[in-house]
Amino acid sequence: MAFTGGLLIGSDPRGVGLFRGCGAVRGERLVVRSSAVSSGGSPSSSSSGPNYDRSPKNTPLLDTISKPADLKRLSVRELKTLSNELRWETIRSVSQTGGHLGSSLGVVELTAALHYVFNAPRDNIVWDVAHQAYPHKILTGRRHRMHTLRKGGGLSGFTKRAESVYDVFGAGHSSTSISAALGMSVARDLDGRTNHNVAVIGDGAITGGMAYEAMNNAGYLKSRVIVIFNDNGEVSLPTGTKSAGGVKPSGALSDYTARLLTSKSFVDVRNMAKQFTKVLPDDLRMAAAQVDEYARGLVNHGGTLFEELGFYYVGPVDGHNVESLVALFTQVRDMGGNKPVLIHVKTQKGRGYAPAEAAFDKYHGVARFDVPTGKQHKSSAKTPNYTTVFARSLIDEADRDSKIVAITAAMPGGTGLNLFGDKHPSRCFDVGIAEQHAVTFAAGLACEGYKAFCCIYSTFLQRGYDQLVHDVALQKLPVRFILDRAGLVGNDGATHHGTFDLAYMGCIPNMVIMAPSDEVELQNMIATAAKIDDTPSAVRFPRGNGIGLEVLREKLGYNIQEMRTAGTPVKIGKGRIIAQKTSGMGPSVAILSLGTRLVDSVAAASSLEAKGIPCTVADARFMKPLDKELIRSLAASHQVLITVEEGSIGGFGDHVLHSMALEGLLDTGKVRVRPLVIPDRFIDQASQAEQIDEAGLAPHHIESTALRLLGRHAEILETYNAKEAN
Repeated sequence: MAFTGGLLIGSDPRGVGLFRGCGAVRGERLVVRSSAVSSGGSPSSSSSGPNYDRSPKNTPLLDTISKPADLKRLSVRELKTLSNELRWETIRSVSQTGGHLGSSLGVVELTAALHYVFNAPRDNIVWDVAHQAYPHKILTGRRHRMHTLRKGGGLSGFTKRAESVYDVFGAGHSSTSISAALGMSVARDLDGRTNHNVAVIGDGAITGGMAYEAMNNAGYLKSRVIVIFNDNGEVSLPTGTKSAGGVKPSGALSDYTARLLTSKSFVDVRNMAKQFTKVLPDDLRMAAAQVDEYARGLVNHGGTLFEELGFYYVGPVDGHNVESLVALFTQVRDMGGNKPVLIHVKTQKGRGYAPAEAAFDKYHGVARFDVPTGKQHKSSAKTPNYTTVFARSLIDEADRDSKIVAITAAMPGGTGLNLFGDKHPSRCFDVGIAEQHAVTFAAGLACEGYKAFCCIYSTFLQRGYDQLVHDVALQKLPVRFILDRAGLVGNDGATHHGTFDLAYMGCIPNMVIMAPSDEVELQNMIATAAKIDDTPSAVRFPRGNGIGLEVLREKLGYNIQEMRTAGTPVKIGKGRIIAQKTSGMGPSVAILSLGTRLVDSVAAASSLEAKGIPCTVADARFMKPLDKELIRSLAASHQVLITVEEGSIGGFGDHVLHSMALEGLLDTGKVRVRPLVIPDRFIDQASQAEQIDEAGLAPHHIESTALRLLGRHAEILETYNAKEAN
């Protein structure tokens, strides 16, 4: 048998699993047996279809765990039983709330073993991204609150320092864990302490450049940090998107980790095997005795990438074999020296729940679902999804212009580029978790005359900010930035809100910044961006669905019967009046909205007009360049001007105020101006509607602001009472 790797802890050299559920070696690759992945075996059949619920009737071991220290009372055999209870507790919990299921199911045994061997919170366990931390939450005293996961006032979907002492580092974005754990290790060394710092990072996150910066520094500093490389072969976000690189996960590094078993020198593997026997359970010592002979014939002597970075590499180990994990973690914990250690753990995303294992995305992110059938309870939207509207608009433009290309950073499904890739695979580029590279890659394409659409969530573009400034804007390269998930995003919470982009882009020279109010305007702005060929531009739009044809006609005055297939370019820097009612009877109010707060602005105006207050509602369309003529007109003809945006302080409202101040429009005191923005604090997970209300951007907030400025304070209470009644 040809085999160029090294030792898979938990298998014998013949490719027959020594431990139940182990992977098998075939040829030169590790293959996880499909017959061993579903705990409980094949689902039973019934008249209503298969029943995938293999949950235990009770959870006697899990019921005894209120903190990680409680695990230490269990035997390793009991820990295996507890892992099954933990897996089904995770499934049941997520079935009620929705969330990141597949990743959490893949680390159940890993989580149990980590907390069994290490002493959290004295030992720091840092979860990269932390979407896989649901089992960790259950074992750290939060089991009784899992029904609140990702809900307002409930548990975060990620680790969060304010939530638990066991969440030592907050996360949500990728590739941060090794840097954080290394910082903790250096602090430990400076203090003269002896605790351990463990970073758990997936095969997707480890492709991010920041992870390699951290590993390079760790090898240099020689400060003991333990990195658990959770290799599930899915690079975290499987999409199968057709692109210029095919449908596989992006990058040579991904290919490398897929091929990598180990190439440590023989003496290291042999010595590890000998030390291993001191901690292995009795029934496994015979297996370890074979390792020395196995290593002599099969391990080559070259160094791995991780070893070149200064790490002591161990593995791969079967990540679903609790005995192996406990033995190896104990050995590494008790090793002397200051060299950083990387433990390569092979896991299966969606492990133990048949619908997740069979699903293309391994149930990466799910809505609430029925456990016996796996059917997700997704609401059927009656209006088009903004992401889909964007994708179809870009496809239409690309059908007519062969120079249009699209780039994303490991989020083709989330940005709609999966649809674009189906139609134009050779012009679709998924660069992996590499936002900095994505931006400068797009800049290079723009240098050669290509119309690059760089499609990244608003929150993730923060990671490529220097490239946005230095590589794009400074050179006036016409890269088109498509910022999906702009504004408040709902149950993913503060780590994923796209609230800062107007502020962080608005201060950059040469930028054109657009925000559509609805799905038709989104089509128009994609068409507009395609025509801009002399400067960078950005289009931001929110998570979720458009407002629908009926609202478009009734609230915004559109004269359309169906959605068009293509947009019409709009004049750059020009807004539009949506509704205008003037009267000489008293003070009037102007509401200037940017983006999808426009419908709420119209609703607020309707309520004000019912109180006898004439209103004008305008759609700014652009933050840069501002429509200064429109602003002057509104300021001159109204006593109150309110700007509304779904963004932070420093965005559209501040730009309007700055412009008015420079032109002296505030000097006379004839117009009172108030910007309504997201408050200067982070807003936790909840529904988008709840977050809009918390941010003070709902219609009754707009109406109350106008009433307050007009001195009609008594009517404010009526407004809130009416809101509560509805």
